[in-house]
Amino acid sequence: MHEDLISELTSNFSVVSFGVTALRLLAATVLAGAVGLEREWQSKPAGLRTHILVGIAACLFVVIGQELADMQFGDQNEQRVDPFRLIEAVTAGVAFLSAGLIFTSGGEVRNITTGASIWLAGAIGVACGAGEIALAALSAVIVIAVLSVLGWIERRAKGHD
Repeated sequence: MHEDLISELTSNFSVVSFGVTALRLLAATVLAGAVGLEREWQSKPAGLRTHILVGIAACLFVVIGQELADMQFGDQNEQRVDPFRLIEAVTAGVAFLSAGLIFTSGGEVRNITTGASIWLAGAIGVACGAGEIALAALSAVIVIAVLSVLGWIERRAKGHD
């Protein structure tokens, strides 16, 4: 019985193995989390957990899309698999979530950078789900540098530091 359960949990991965899927999800967690950690340190409304959840969700959607594309749904000539539709759906969903963070207070727009970082966490998740972990890691490093270094420069220029 134990073997049956293990088989049920791991044998459904026909395109991307269970181990590779786990690696991709872990990479999305760490990389999107790194961006979220920077937002957390800046006391922004969406931080570590939000960015991680967005990154994992985006990664999961891509892996599921890869698995679904391999399944048989009718005649081979009738199947239409478009990976760009999946990316568009993830992007639209994350953009909706990000837009919810952005508001105007006293005539000033707030949280737009955090909204953009959540959108980017989704892109990092998509890259991880597609197996492009090195690209996701490079993006995360660049984004954290941009958020940290340029944030510091902006605060210094405004006299807040």
